[in-house]
Amino acid sequence: MSTTDVPVSGWCRDDLLRVRDAFAANFAERGEVGGAVCVIIRGEVVVDLVGGWADAARSRPWTHETLVDVYSAGKGVLATLALQLVDDGRLELDAPIGEYWPEFACAGKERATVRHALSHQAGVPALRDPLTNDDLWRWDRMVAAVAATEAWFEPGTRVTYHTNTYGHLVGELIRRAGGNGPAATLRPVADALGADLQWAVPRAEQARCAEVIFEAPPALREAMGWDTDALDELTRMIILAYTNPPGYGSADVVNTPEWRGAEIPAANMHATARGLAELYAALLVPGRLLSADLLAEATRVQVAGECPVLGEHVEYGLGFVPTTARRPLGTNARSFGHFGSGGAVGFADPDAGIAFGYVMNHVIPRWQSTRNRSLVRAVYDSV
Repeated sequence: MSTTDVPVSGWCRDDLLRVRDAFAANFAERGEVGGAVCVIIRGEVVVDLVGGWADAARSRPWTHETLVDVYSAGKGVLATLALQLVDDGRLELDAPIGEYWPEFACAGKERATVRHALSHQAGVPALRDPLTNDDLWRWDRMVAAVAATEAWFEPGTRVTYHTNTYGHLVGELIRRAGGNGPAATLRPVADALGADLQWAVPRAEQARCAEVIFEAPPALREAMGWDTDALDELTRMIILAYTNPPGYGSADVVNTPEWRGAEIPAANMHATARGLAELYAALLVPGRLLSADLLAEATRVQVAGECPVLGEHVEYGLGFVPTTARRPLGTNARSFGHFGSGGAVGFADPDAGIAFGYVMNHVIPRWQSTRNRSLVRAVYDSV
């Protein structure tokens, strides 16, 4: 099939036609299969494009109703829900996690705080007890495993990306303090914004989900069969962060009804590009989702350092990733958001008034790619 046969549709304001050109070039030149991009500037939707295919067979065109797994781009949404509870006085950033979740306060985690949880310093980036994918579909089983895990390091002493456990850790804090789990807590927030964002996609809506085209890297596939008890502590932690339970990183399960229907908030938010952009646009309105002071606190760098799980230098706010030279979110220093595996991203730029969402189904290594970089660059070249 030629690139001219790739369907691209939607809205793009005349002064942002460079974004449409970059989006089309992603299909023609950069291997994009299906995806969408949305840009909102000072409350006005100026770009809302969809294109390509929602399946590997290229038989189902991507539409504005197509949902896709955005992986860690959902972490910013999850953090927003937790921070709303901080604004409401139901969570306190520097209170121990055990104040809300007593079972967690054991095995070296007694001093871990809500701030530590939100900023990847809580000491539980991996689960120690062997788990199965049947466990992965059960919220109570997963959060019990988080609570029982012996800390891999003293909370607050180092930054280590909680790549998958973040969702169960912060999600259970939301449930304990707010009364509902992440999916139920998100629903009224998303409905009020008109934002298509979901965890635990109901079976009746799963027909909207795009097929994720993802091959587990050979190194991950190999690691899934290792005897982790024979590894040194650091290597064991890194391997288990991705492979315990085996499907925690989505390998072999991402397109199943069980994965789509479960609550795995660090990794299985299903969203549209416009849904992500609407959430970040609302964050730019003081008091709409979060108070201005708390948002400023959440988007400043809380911790920085070398992360063994990612193998690179990282900087984190409270659930949000501030813009960095390595992974820029536009050109302004106060931008914040979160990438997801394969390149999905949602972010906000308070100085330019820009909210941005990009989603896709062809997962390529790491978070940043030529695809999302070209779209972001086209936005900033246009404004």
